[in-house]
Amino acid sequence: MSAKPVSDPLSVPARQSEFSFRVGKRLSESCAPSGAQLAANGGGFLGRTGTISTPHGEIQTPAFIAVGTKATVKSVLPESIAELGAQAVLANAYHLYLQPGADILDEAGGLGAFMNWAGPTFTDSGGFQVMSLGSGFKKVIDMKTAPVADTALPDDAVAPGKERLAHVDEEGVWFKSHLNGDRHRFSPEISMNVQHQIGADIMFAFDELTTLQNSRGYQEESLERTRRWAIRCLAEHFRLTAERAGKPYQALFGVIQGAQYEDLRRKACRDLGAMNFDGFGIGGALEKENLGTIVRWCNEELPENKPRHLLGISEPDDIFTAIENGADTFDCVSPTRVARNSAFYTPTGRYNLSGAKYKRDFGPLQEGCDCYACLNYSRAYIHHLFKAKEMVSATLISIHNERFVVKMVDDARLAIESGSFFEFKAETLAKYYS
Repeated sequence: MSAKPVSDPLSVPARQSEFSFRVGKRLSESCAPSGAQLAANGGGFLGRTGTISTPHGEIQTPAFIAVGTKATVKSVLPESIAELGAQAVLANAYHLYLQPGADILDEAGGLGAFMNWAGPTFTDSGGFQVMSLGSGFKKVIDMKTAPVADTALPDDAVAPGKERLAHVDEEGVWFKSHLNGDRHRFSPEISMNVQHQIGADIMFAFDELTTLQNSRGYQEESLERTRRWAIRCLAEHFRLTAERAGKPYQALFGVIQGAQYEDLRRKACRDLGAMNFDGFGIGGALEKENLGTIVRWCNEELPENKPRHLLGISEPDDIFTAIENGADTFDCVSPTRVARNSAFYTPTGRYNLSGAKYKRDFGPLQEGCDCYACLNYSRAYIHHLFKAKEMVSATLISIHNERFVVKMVDDARLAIESGSFFEFKAETLAKYYS
């Protein structure tokens, strides 16, 4: 199959004005970082507040986006997600394509209507899942750099004992479903069709995911392929936007790859930044210790008047690092994933409720927390539910964990506006990692 003819990636569809981003206060102006802080960061602070406007409402940024992979935040009702203050939900195009099928969501009126969520929605392109599940690494890809070149994994490496289920070519990716082994095809055009049918307010372009173990040569090859795919995504997106004129406008974000290489990250930002994307996702492989540096490289190059989403973070130190270097929104499954193993967040760290000391602890998960779980249930009760293998334990801990992260990011936004961000960050992280 040959690629479809593409239109000018710089052109502007008439309906694009239905989505917008407005910058509020800049961290560098409201908080006046010192020379020592600038030196420690390795460069200027690019954090800011802002407002993303979508057909289904506004998102005040910085904002944590709750992950609802299969059109549900695991174990939590959409009504509860709204009550705890989440502004938007992100679902997964790969999983919804496989089950129940994007056409079902389209017929239901789109993702929000299907899951009874009135606010803004995101969908990722499915590229991460196609490649991570396709190489047998399930939900985690190795994000550590090989110590030396001759110890790196081959560029087509798979997890030990696994079969490679995904194969990349210029047109797209062939992959086998992790559910039943059926063979499927994803391409930029197919991903755009799937995401338009799912109907989220914000979509991501189809990209190729690499790991830090891939060779420099393959990173360059993959980056160029992702650039070509971005052009095809835009062309198909514009075509579908015109064809589906009765539907709310869906914004399209380009995805920035380039792994740990500064020149590749900056090149990707310049290439995609010149195209008519509504915003950008900073994705791909990056080491935790270099997260802030890589985010800053990208945001020094990307257009300032468009929002930037950092894919897949939720640890407090990572969140503050991302915010101060210019990330506007971010998402992660961690709050609900750890909840299913009884872990709950507090201002003084993360704890496991499975411990025997909680058997007669009749206090809330966190003193002073305003979430539904903390206002109505004790540690002892939720400990009992977990030990009894009752599913409600995951529900209650998930509500609390999502509220904890959402509130921390909301407070960081208020701290930028009030000029106290650096003090708030220092106090929050000192307590959490004490």
